Amino acid sequence: MSPTKDSNKISVLNQLLAIVKEISGLPECRNTTKKMYYNLVRRVKLLSPLFEELKDSEEELEDSEIRAFVLLRVALDSAMDLLKLVNEGSKLYQALQRDKIADKFCQMTDQIEASLSSIPYDKLNVSEEVQEQIELVHAQFKRAKGRTDSPDLQLDRDLEIAQKEKDPDPEVLRRLSENLQLRTINDLKKESLALHEMVISSSVDPGDCFAKMSSLLRKLKDYVLTINPEADTSEGEKGLIKHRSPVIPDDFRCPISLELMRDPVIVSTGQTYERSCIQKWLDAGHKTCPKTQQTLLHTALTPNYVLKSLIALWCESNGIELPKNQDNCRNKKTGKFVSDCDRPAIHALLQKLLDGNPEIQRAAAGELRLLAKRNADNRVCIAEAGAIPRLVELLSSTDPRTQEHAVTALLNLSINEANKGSIVNSGAIPDIVDVLKTGSMEARENAAATLFSLSVIDENKVIIGAAGAIPALIDLLCQGTPRGKKDAATAIFNLAIYQGNKVRAVRAGIVVPLMRFLKDAGGGMVDEALAILAILASHQEGKLAIGQAEPFPVLVEVIKTGSPRNRENAAAVLWSLCTGDAQHLKIARELGAEEALKELSENGTDRAKRKAGNILELLQRVEVVVDP
Repeated sequence: MSPTKDSNKISVLNQLLAIVKEISGLPECRNTTKKMYYNLVRRVKLLSPLFEELKDSEEELEDSEIRAFVLLRVALDSAMDLLKLVNEGSKLYQALQRDKIADKFCQMTDQIEASLSSIPYDKLNVSEEVQEQIELVHAQFKRAKGRTDSPDLQLDRDLEIAQKEKDPDPEVLRRLSENLQLRTINDLKKESLALHEMVISSSVDPGDCFAKMSSLLRKLKDYVLTINPEADTSEGEKGLIKHRSPVIPDDFRCPISLELMRDPVIVSTGQTYERSCIQKWLDAGHKTCPKTQQTLLHTALTPNYVLKSLIALWCESNGIELPKNQDNCRNKKTGKFVSDCDRPAIHALLQKLLDGNPEIQRAAAGELRLLAKRNADNRVCIAEAGAIPRLVELLSSTDPRTQEHAVTALLNLSINEANKGSIVNSGAIPDIVDVLKTGSMEARENAAATLFSLSVIDENKVIIGAAGAIPALIDLLCQGTPRGKKDAATAIFNLAIYQGNKVRAVRAGIVVPLMRFLKDAGGGMVDEALAILAILASHQEGKLAIGQAEPFPVLVEVIKTGSPRNRENAAAVLWSLCTGDAQHLKIARELGAEEALKELSENGTDRAKRKAGNILELLQRVEVVVDP
């Protein structure tokens, strides 16, 4: 490989890996666009194995291939900007402008899909399973083109009423507060800051839109204060304000705590923070400015004497005493500062988990399960409190309900990426597998979902497979409820990306139930069965087992009449079976596969066209041999 090409290849792949890692580490989205946000993050995460494998490969990339990856990097950079904008921006703005936000996601999907289309996967030196995974991701982007979330008619009606009516029905405001995740004064403070920053950074006049948002924000704040009159003052301000305080100017609030600053200091980017808050940020190892995300040239903190004097004058004129012991910057390991979690309540529940009384343990585990489901802050707080090892211990409880609560709490906690590692490091996987084998049906379903969540990290695929999870997942696949079957299939598919787990699945007898699902069009499992068969067929043992299950009639039928995705996967399975096997090619031809494949090669997805073309080429070669 030439030094220049090698350098270009490594550079662009490192950039792609970095941006995928950054996107994967984004926090959970909690606004009206969370489904589009989640889908985009999930699909981008799945691109990582391709970049890792190409980076480790010694084969050089052609100039055209490097250009294709550069286009993809540009697209992913744009995706990162959009995701940050959505997650950090005003929730009210996004609710009122949902169609515009949805259009941006559609444009982003189109851009990434176009970039992926320019990459010649079949020419790259990557393993079959990675190629299959990337082609599946590409197919997902292709199917997502032009799709948007279903309209939320109730939200639309509530927004319309709240804007038109001077005193909207409290029930309307309650629903808006819940839907927009603006439940507390902290939520509303962050929303106010987001609106303020949006207006400052906007290059155009926000006009009526800003007026509507400000009006809605006031009504929501009035509603929150009505149901909780004490919510208007933080703990740091209670007893320090002699009479009802006027609104604190935004420039006097710390961007981290959103509280009035007592000791403002300037960092190297020119931004001002409360000293204790920014010091905690720096002590946590961060090297960037929290507000601008710019890299700090140094960590020196310069007192902002001018602003401190202005704050003192404002406080004096309004009869306000500066807080003497302000510490509103409790930070978490994630670098998030304003937390909605109830730490004392979580610590109290943790103590109850340690209680020897089974009923108290069951109730505490149930409450932690609900708290972990509620929001991202709770998931971090619960883990930091040390609850994960205690919940892992309860997986062995003889009380079925306690066991169910524990595994479901771990499932909810595992949504947080950092918690995945903590759960595995606590030795949870063997116990989760035991719940999968012997728990109640709901516990087994949630155990399967937990294993899927943990298997997103590649090294966990190996650990989970070695712990004996795959036979237990196959049992759930065969015996579970419709939801349980789906959970099991999703986990098996993800685990089978690792070669060793393909063998485990085949030897555990997965092919027979998959073929049964495939032949039962009304059973609702055809999609999952074909997706798993396609990934198993890339392994020699999987290919042999599938070939012995008489799959050809149903595969040809799916290629003729199935959905685009299923036709694609059926062609992938057929191609694997027919490669190097003249007898299988003969069977396929006798069943009328050739005509169906010709149609698929013209009208199928890109991957389906390639697979169909490859099989047709094999059929033609057999003809040449048979009829010289």
